[in-house]
Amino acid sequence: MEKIYLVLIFGIIAGLIDITPMLIMKLPWNANLAAFLTWVIAAFFIATSNIALNSIAKGVLVSFLLVLPVLPIINGGFTQRIPIIIMTLILGSLLGYFIGRI
Repeated sequence: MEKIYLVLIFGIIAGLIDITPMLIMKLPWNANLAAFLTWVIAAFFIATSNIALNSIAKGVLVSFLLVLPVLPIINGGFTQRIPIIIMTLILGSLLGYFIGRI
């Protein structure tokens, strides 16, 4: 149980990192909340999945699987999706790494 609490803390940290630029850009609260919760849920799924990959690849895969359904509804074309893809790659790999270490 202690591992799950630590994993959720990692997810909260990743969520806060992700929403910081969103708060600066004054995006709607529902977008901020959705992004924050995505990272908390991603951390949980990374920790509890049994995918036979190294931890970094598992973090990236799980994170992209969670973000993939949201990408088509983002307005503004591909250029608006690039920051989301980059953040997913970075935060997903970091979550995978740190969760794999515990």
